[in-house]
Amino acid sequence: MAKAGVIKRQLRRENLVRRYSELRQQLKNELKKESSFRAKMELHIKLQKLPKDSSKVRLKNRCWKTGRGKSVFRDFGLCRNVVREMANQGLLPGVVKSSW
Repeated sequence: MAKAGVIKRQLRRENLVRRYSELRQQLKNELKKESSFRAKMELHIKLQKLPKDSSKVRLKNRCWKTGRGKSVFRDFGLCRNVVREMANQGLLPGVVKSSW
């Protein structure tokens, strides 16, 4: 289980991304359309003044069951440990334990 502070930090980042996504996208579109250097610099400064955590790349895939941040399967949203446990119990459809 991940630390509670790490999970709260992730939730805070998700809220910031949701809150600033429209404004961030609008500034990026204006930046692409603008031709003058001075106007581009002003838009760039506005973009930089937004919170760092409002950027989508700051988010991390986490296991929804344990909160683990490493080795998360996108298909299930689970980390490898939980996938193995659930597959052995037969809880994941279409997943069969291999043996050779």
